[in-house]
Amino acid sequence: MTAVRLSRGLPRLPRRLALRPAVRPVLCLLPLALVLVVAVRHRSVLIEGFGHLESAEWPWLVAAAAATCLTWVAAAVTRQGAVMERLPARRLLATQFAAGAANHLLPTGLGAGAVNLRFMTVCGVPLARSSAALALYLLAESIARLSLLLGLLIAFPGALRLGGLLPGGAVGPLLIGVGVALCAAVAVLALVRRLRTAVFSFLRTAFGEARSVHTRPSRAIALWGGSLAFPLLQAAGLAAVGRALGLPVSPTHMMIAYLAATIAVAMVPTPGGLGSVEAALIVALVAAGGPVAVATAVVLAYRIITVWLPLLPGALTLGALVRWKVI
Repeated sequence: MTAVRLSRGLPRLPRRLALRPAVRPVLCLLPLALVLVVAVRHRSVLIEGFGHLESAEWPWLVAAAAATCLTWVAAAVTRQGAVMERLPARRLLATQFAAGAANHLLPTGLGAGAVNLRFMTVCGVPLARSSAALALYLLAESIARLSLLLGLLIAFPGALRLGGLLPGGAVGPLLIGVGVALCAAVAVLALVRRLRTAVFSFLRTAFGEARSVHTRPSRAIALWGGSLAFPLLQAAGLAAVGRALGLPVSPTHMMIAYLAATIAVAMVPTPGGLGSVEAALIVALVAAGGPVAVATAVVLAYRIITVWLPLLPGALTLGALVRWKVI
């Protein structure tokens, strides 16, 4: 008999998906350069945010940092639940940490999506199914976030003064804009046959992947459990920072304000929501009954803990994962 030697490790990517040797060193250094650019652009926010942290109650800040670390675990669990193949747990968790940094350096969602798409393809998941898993993750997280907000608003109907969140007369133009965008999308699909074929092919793959995932209880529990835990942990982090700085708003109302603000800015194409998230969170906390000055301090301190402190180590992790060919 002839012995056949099996290759170990992860399957190799096709040549067209593999990174060229000359490109990889540049990609390793690119995250650090982007961190420097973003930090210089937002240096006033950094200085003011660190100033507020000096007067905060440290036990609550530690709780906020712990909640932030657990969000990466929740994201890893959700990513695993969205795909049938078993992904390497340690590399998956490291990828979520790196994806968080990428998400704050590129327009919202694109950084994390690109990192996770690359990671799944390196792990041997076909590109079409990797894209379907990415779409399933985004859909599950969006449904979970909306469901949490609606459930909390039903339980605490007076938590937000919604009139302060939207300018007068803004609802009508917003609905008209959404309707126009939907009509335009339908028209483009109807007129461009090649695009229509690609979209329908992707939808078939996505629905097939969703059916497969939900036939395995462990995957479905991971997908929906992680999707619920992720926004809850983010909102709990904001509530902890609010307690640390003495914001006179109940933790539940702060969590509702966070969910409402993040949903409101989900469509704003800024890197990680930088700028738009801060403004929306301040408005939401004021709508929940907090003073403007304290709400501003809470939001700046919260963004220091959740964005700026992990940004440099996240960028270093991203560069290391590229260098080690994990992504």
